[in-house]
Amino acid sequence: MTAQPRIWDIPGGIHPPQNKHQSTARGLEQMPLPARLVLPLLQHIGNRAVPVVQIGERVLKGQLIAEANGPLSCPLHAPTSGIVRAIEPAPYPHASGLDELAIILESDGQDEWTELRPLPDYRDEQPLDLLDHIRAAGISGLGGAGFPTAVKLASRPDHHIDTLIINGTECEPYITADDMTMRHRAPQIVAGIEVLMHILKPDQVLIGIEDNKPEAITAMREAVGERPMQVVVIPTKYPSGGEKQLIQILTGKEVPSGGLPADIGILCQNVGTALAVHDAVLLGRPLISRITTLTGAALERPTNVEALIGTTIADLLAFAGLRQDRLYRLVMGGPMMGFTLQTLRGQARSHKPGEPGPQAGTEPAEQIPEPGLQAPIIKTSNCLLAGTIEELPPPPPALPCIRCGLCAEACPAELLPQQLHWFAMGKDYEQLQRQNLFDCIECGACAYVCPSSIPLVQYFRAGKAEIRGIELQQSRAEHSRQRFEQRQERLEREAEQRELERQARAEKAARAKAAREAQTAQQQAEQSEQATEPKPAEPDLARIQSRKVTTLSAEQKQLKIAAATARMALQRAQKQLAANPDNADLQAQIPTLEQAFAQAQQAFDAQMSDQEKP
Repeated sequence: MTAQPRIWDIPGGIHPPQNKHQSTARGLEQMPLPARLVLPLLQHIGNRAVPVVQIGERVLKGQLIAEANGPLSCPLHAPTSGIVRAIEPAPYPHASGLDELAIILESDGQDEWTELRPLPDYRDEQPLDLLDHIRAAGISGLGGAGFPTAVKLASRPDHHIDTLIINGTECEPYITADDMTMRHRAPQIVAGIEVLMHILKPDQVLIGIEDNKPEAITAMREAVGERPMQVVVIPTKYPSGGEKQLIQILTGKEVPSGGLPADIGILCQNVGTALAVHDAVLLGRPLISRITTLTGAALERPTNVEALIGTTIADLLAFAGLRQDRLYRLVMGGPMMGFTLQTLRGQARSHKPGEPGPQAGTEPAEQIPEPGLQAPIIKTSNCLLAGTIEELPPPPPALPCIRCGLCAEACPAELLPQQLHWFAMGKDYEQLQRQNLFDCIECGACAYVCPSSIPLVQYFRAGKAEIRGIELQQSRAEHSRQRFEQRQERLEREAEQRELERQARAEKAARAKAAREAQTAQQQAEQSEQATEPKPAEPDLARIQSRKVTTLSAEQKQLKIAAATARMALQRAQKQLAANPDNADLQAQIPTLEQAFAQAQQAFDAQMSDQEKP
C-alpha cells in the first residue's frame, strides 16, 4: 500500500457537531418515479438553458430538452419519459423565494430511454472530443457551486494540470450524500476519475476524504487498487472541503487571491462529478439524477436517495416521512452554508431576524403551504435538512461587537471579519475590496464563533451583492459609452465617405465639362478653317442631268466601295482627333487617310469619265 502522503493544516476552522449518523443507517435508496417534474432552466453558474421542446410534446428519458446558451451554460435533459405540460415560471430552490423559468414534465410512467451514445473505448478519443461529450451531457459541479464541468476542465489550456484533486471531504454537518456515493458507487467514481486523467494527463491524483468516513475510505481504497491515484485521509475540520482549503491541506500550496487553482497547476472535482462523468462517457447517460441527503429531526426516516432532477421537495420529504407539525426550518444544504426555504406561513417565516421564534411544541397560527415545498431539487441540491426548533433554534438578537478577535482566528481565508463587518455596515465598498472580501468563501465559521451573535456572513453576502451591482452598472455604463463613441466614429466615417464621393463626382463633372468645351472649340476651329478654304467648283448640273443612267461595272463598283471606305476612315479619325486633340498618333494618321481617300476618289472618277466618253 502506498504510504500516506504529507498533509498540511489550514488556518482557522471550527469543529461543529457532525450529526451525520442520522442519514447513514438506511444506505442508499432509490426514489420512486414522481408523477411530475419541475426542471428549471438555470441549474448552474452562467446563462440559463434555452428550451428546444414544445408544450404537448412527448420526450424520452435522457432526451435534450434545453440547449446551452453560450460557453458558460449547461444543457438540460429529460429525467424520464413523458409530456411537456408547460414552460413557465415555477418555484425555485433559492433563498429569495422567487420563481424561475422551468419546463414542467408530466411522467408517463414508462421511463423509456432515448438512444444513448456511450464511449467504452474513450482512451481512443481525443481529450477535446471527450470534453464535448461531457459538455453535451449537461454535467456541472455537484459539490454545490454548479460550475460547468467541461468549462472547468478546459479553463487554462495554456497551463499543464500536474495535480488532480478529487474532493470527498464533505465537511458540512448533516450532509452524507458524498459519503454514500463513495460507499455504494466507488468503482464508478474511480472509472470517472480515469476519464478525467485521460483528459488532463496529471502527474498525480489525490482523493481527499475526512477521517470521519471510514466506510467510504475503505470502499475507495479497494476500488483504487493499484491504479496511479492516492486516497488521502485528512483530519475532520470545517471547512476543509472548500476547494482552496483542500488544495492547501493536500499540497501545501495556496491559490493566489483572485486566482484559480489552474493558475498553480491544480484542478479539483467532486466525487459526485466524477460519478457523473463515468455515467456520461461509459454509459452515455446525461446528468438527470443525483444523490441527495434527506435529514433532520422532523423526518421519521432520514436517508440518502438517488432522485431524478426536478423531483419536488414535497415528494422527497414525503418519502422520508416528514412530520409537518415538527418542522420549524427547511434548509437546502447544510446548516453552515445552506439557506432556508419558505415552507409554512406562521413558522419559519413568521419572525424577523434577531427576534425569538415560536416556542417548541406550539402550533403555528396558520398552515398555508409556501412555494418552497413545490420547488424541485436541481443539479446542485445535495441535502434537505428538515429541522425542528430544538435542532435549529432561532439566533439570539445580535449584540455589539466586543472585538474579541475570535472571528479572525476562525477564518480559514485569513481575513479580518471584524473589519469587513464595519466596512460593510458603512457601505465602504472600496475598503471591502482592499480587504479581499471576495476571498471569503461564506463558510460561516466567523458567525459560528461570534459571542455577540452578529450575522457576519449576511453582511458579507450583502456587500458582495452591492459591489457586483455597482460593477454591473459601471460595466453597462462603460458599454454604453463605448457604443456611443463607436456610433460617433461610424457617423464621422460615413460623413467623410460622403464628402469624398461628392468631391469625386465634382471632379468627374469638371473633367467632362472641360472635354466638352475642348470638343466645341475644336469644332469651331475646323468650321473656321473650312470657311477660309476655296470652295470647289459648282458641278455642272445640266451636264450631270443630261447623263444617261448607266449600270456600273464590277470594277467601278469596287472603286466606289474603296472610295467610300476611305472616306469613312477619314471621317472617323477626324472625330477621334476632335475628341482627343492632343493625340499625336491621330494627327499623324490624318494626312495619310486624306491622301488615300483622294486617290480612291480620283480612281473612281477617272473610271466614270472613261465610261462617259463616246
